Amino acid sequence: MTASFVKFNKKDRPEFYKELNQRVNKYFKENDISKYANLNMKLKTVFMVSLYFIPFALLLFGGFTSIWTITALWAIMGFGMSGIGLTIMHDANHGSYSKNKNVNRALGTFINFIGGYHVTWKIQHNVLHHSFTNIHELDEDLNQKVMRLSPNQERKAFHRYQAYYTPFLYGLLSIFRFLVKDFQQLFRYHKSNLLGGQGHTFNTAFAQIIFNKVTYFIVTFVLPIIILDFPWWQLLLGFLLMHFICGLILAFVFQPAHVVDENDFFVVEENGSLENNWAIHEMKTTTNFANDSTIFTWLVGGLNYQIEHHLFPNVCHVHYRDISKIVKATAQEFDVPYYAHKTFFDALKSHFQFLHELGTGEYDRKKAKLVLAK
Repeated sequence: MTASFVKFNKKDRPEFYKELNQRVNKYFKENDISKYANLNMKLKTVFMVSLYFIPFALLLFGGFTSIWTITALWAIMGFGMSGIGLTIMHDANHGSYSKNKNVNRALGTFINFIGGYHVTWKIQHNVLHHSFTNIHELDEDLNQKVMRLSPNQERKAFHRYQAYYTPFLYGLLSIFRFLVKDFQQLFRYHKSNLLGGQGHTFNTAFAQIIFNKVTYFIVTFVLPIIILDFPWWQLLLGFLLMHFICGLILAFVFQPAHVVDENDFFVVEENGSLENNWAIHEMKTTTNFANDSTIFTWLVGGLNYQIEHHLFPNVCHVHYRDISKIVKATAQEFDVPYYAHKTFFDALKSHFQFLHELGTGEYDRKKAKLVLAK
């Protein structure tokens, strides 16, 4: 199935997003506020970059002789990695950090400094996930064979235990992207012409990805082995710990926004059609959480306001809290769902309960009963 084959239902309450878009634009205009980064965002950028690079500098040149101190620095770098991904690179690659495209392009490549590749990330996230949220075979965030993240995926016997082993797999997401996933996506996106659609040739992208990953590996892992007087395997464990912490945080922020019981999951019909228009589809497949926590919102790049992010990815996340009031009120007015969990732990609980029900088949049985009841 190709993305161009999919057709959202333009007749399904198109006035909802039209009115919402007008209201949000009016908010920025009347308050004379830029949709892009403000001082708060710039200070956050400095903080998150420092949270990664200062511990790395201390690790290399701090003269520490305790492996526990070195391990702690690796761990802090893991938080810095996730912070860069959630709060800087993410906005920049959506073009919402700055109205200057060169600034967005430069900050978007920060993912290359932490082991990823910005081109494949943009295709997976911006093109496939944002355009086709929770759509079977199109939203690659759901396409995980060892995990059943959608009721439209085939259930295997081992999925029964996925609520228990999934946290470990989540922790491997960052290192897996560094070692394997970017290469897999590069070949797949080239074959489906998604790479060309982003203005990149395969040869250029392949050369970039090799250069970026080799440079990252030498600087982040080989250099510490050369400089520090510790066994290589101890440094390897620290390196893996850093990636594990990053992967776990990223998964725990993104997954409860879409893979929960409240959200809908879709399969494209044979003629390529879907039942809703794009905006209402996003409302049905996305959930907010912990919107009352200012500190949590600041730390996770506003991605607990996932509804606002999906509807307005071109708006910097520092504005999501304010426009969420407009989005929620407009959704109520047009009888469109607006899902939200009170706390982050409520969202995580919902996510893992949903994983359990998907893995055991309980979710399928509940849905079958509802269909029969109708």
